[in-house]
Amino acid sequence: MRNWRTWTFVAIIAALAIPMAALADGSADGGRTLFIRSAVEHPGDTVTFPLYRGTSQGKTVWYIVLDSSDGNDASAKGVNTSQKLANARGTTAVQHVNVVNGVVDFPASVDFSPQRVVQAPNGFPPSVFQAGAVGQIVGGVAYSPLIELPGGTIENAPQIAFDANGDGSIDLATEAADKVVSLDVANRRVTYRETNGFARTNPVKYISTDSSNPLAAALEDATLAPALDAAPFAGGDGTDSARASLAAFVNGQTGAANPQRQGLNSAVADGLDPLNVLAWRPTQGRYSPLWDVHLAQWSAQAVASGANTRQTEFAAVEQLAENGTVTGPGGAAFGPSGFIVDCPIVSQG
Repeated sequence: MRNWRTWTFVAIIAALAIPMAALADGSADGGRTLFIRSAVEHPGDTVTFPLYRGTSQGKTVWYIVLDSSDGNDASAKGVNTSQKLANARGTTAVQHVNVVNGVVDFPASVDFSPQRVVQAPNGFPPSVFQAGAVGQIVGGVAYSPLIELPGGTIENAPQIAFDANGDGSIDLATEAADKVVSLDVANRRVTYRETNGFARTNPVKYISTDSSNPLAAALEDATLAPALDAAPFAGGDGTDSARASLAAFVNGQTGAANPQRQGLNSAVADGLDPLNVLAWRPTQGRYSPLWDVHLAQWSAQAVASGANTRQTEFAAVEQLAENGTVTGPGGAAFGPSGFIVDCPIVSQG
């Protein structure tokens, strides 16, 4: 199975990928708070979720549910509540699905067969890249992990495998998402790789499933889903938006043993998670798994003086931007970089 754990994104011009979502508080092993209560976390940054069978164009697809706009639906499935997802209803960021005998039928699915390519001989950003999974367009409907159920509820339901041959078995190399560690169809469960980051000063773990940007999808090893860009709206972080804010540094400190390590350059150089900064936790009303990526660049003075230290709170990054210590890439104003990463938060601890 193709595997590139480094979790990062974007070039000086734009692009990147990042975090995820959760629901009611629950106690997890090791003193962690488990937001997605249906999940089981394991050592080594992996997590197991319930696996759902669906159909698309007459073939079987397998998917997971991570967030719901409806609290009752979220509680029943043990996933995050994100009421903000309802703001995407009526946009092309959402697939309208049918439910037949309890089975969800998706208009469009995902091609998991492309080989993911990331070549970065000179470090970040990569010189050559290609996403390893690509959402399809069928009958004018583009794949999106967001679905609208017949009753109007919006779920974050990423597809993670497709029975392309219709033989009842899944080839993890060509028919499943690259971050799938194991897939147990008989017992309806899937184990997936997690990413480390921060939210509201606390360390969190989330999973990256989809991104609207080709470079972000390649670096994050997620499904390319351009339809997500239609979710309202860039720069929107309030309850009137379907998005939430995330900061990803492009030039933080590096070194695997360095406690101040952070950023996309570290992810490429050190082969570790970029430790992105998410604005909200799943228990907060402004949480959404659709992260509006804000690329952040430390000033030359901050880098020279060693002031480019690890950040853990989005509000603090905004303050640094107001002071001129942080900008967007190339000295541009700090703000949304124009793409989304679907990254539900699984736990905090």
